[in-house]
Amino acid sequence: MKDITKWSITVALAGFLFGFDTVVISGANQPIKDIWPTSPLFHGTFIMSMALWGTVLGSLFGGVPTKLIGRKKTLFWIGVLFFISAIGSALAPDPYLFSFFRFIGGVGVGVSSVAAPIYISEITTGANRGKLGGLYQFCLVFGILIAFISNWLLKGFDGANDWRWMLGVEAIPAFLYTLMVLRVPNSPRWLALQKNDDDGALAVLHKIYEPQDATQQLAAIKADRDQPKSSENLFQKKYQRLLWLGFLIAFFNQLSGINFVLYYAPEILEKAGLGGAESLFNSIAIGIVNLVFTLIGVRLLDKLGRRQLIIIGSLGYIFSLIMVGVCFQYDLGPAMLLTFICLFVASHAIGQGAVIWVFISEIFPNRVRAYGQSWGTSTHWVFAAIITLITPFFIDKDKGILTDSIWYIYYFFAGMMVLQLLWALFKMPETKGRSLEALEKELVPDEE
Repeated sequence: MKDITKWSITVALAGFLFGFDTVVISGANQPIKDIWPTSPLFHGTFIMSMALWGTVLGSLFGGVPTKLIGRKKTLFWIGVLFFISAIGSALAPDPYLFSFFRFIGGVGVGVSSVAAPIYISEITTGANRGKLGGLYQFCLVFGILIAFISNWLLKGFDGANDWRWMLGVEAIPAFLYTLMVLRVPNSPRWLALQKNDDDGALAVLHKIYEPQDATQQLAAIKADRDQPKSSENLFQKKYQRLLWLGFLIAFFNQLSGINFVLYYAPEILEKAGLGGAESLFNSIAIGIVNLVFTLIGVRLLDKLGRRQLIIIGSLGYIFSLIMVGVCFQYDLGPAMLLTFICLFVASHAIGQGAVIWVFISEIFPNRVRAYGQSWGTSTHWVFAAIITLITPFFIDKDKGILTDSIWYIYYFFAGMMVLQLLWALFKMPETKGRSLEALEKELVPDEE
């Protein structure tokens, strides 16, 4: 069991790089506006959301290397991409090269959201898959918190070049992660299904299960291997329910507005009256709330289950988003606004944040898991990119077309969370405590 935990933590650190990389731009947002003044459309498309379009590409095609060269090698190259992106973004002389290197980092984020959750789900048991799979999300929000702290500490470090240090410091954890991931074994399911290496798969399974259970698990995996090749096509009728489940949990994740808040936290807080360095400091408060409630959510994943956490999170979303909208609409003051933003982040952390990556990695059968994970994560990142792209039109203090009506969007997000609550109550299955092979039998209908 110690080996499983060690491997899971190592691989989950890809989530740290993911979180750090996607949110570190929040501290560089305004300085980049100042040195490269552009239109809201250019700034939103190239500066703020280019990494997310890279993430879309990485998540769309991340299933290919994850399946062909394996989860482990894919994770290694993810670390390389993060390292190159950090150095390149920090040294970029113009917005075009900056966007290119941010795009590379985004590809790393996208592929990591495919490969890392799959790897963890495949080396864990039904009893501990929730809490160990949730480590990826915990590391993700820890990366977000460290990005906020790093940005705050580096504010004023090198004058006009502060933002370059904010982005470049990520090269250090990226390099360390790349070395660490070399020490984890290949996924036993990948070894058996893709390489026909039963001995190698069994050796890893013996470190996860008791000897008899390990042999039984290998037999179940081999039964999947004997399925007809047609079963490897993700887009067929028998997987229709799984495709909808993967799409909807990712869709609702982004239509909660979480990235609207996290990526633009300093600017939103400044708009509410908490400006300058204080907005960066208060972003740290958001990051701490995110981390604490993610830890609570991860610990509850295997106790309450995935569906129950989504229901709890949905109720918190609806209340907090309505109150954030009210605070903006009636100018109730920055302290109250920050309170309800923190409640919103807590609701996300304990619900969608803790559940999404575990749930998507569980619901697809072994033979299509890599492509199924790509389907769910690419849905997540397409909507994340769209929301990040259009946000400047809402909050840009000089050129935003809806600057005085920002409260409308929070009511819209609250309405979407009502739909998520109904989906969780009536359509979402519970996946806790079951082996991956058992889940397949429950969720995929037998072929006639």
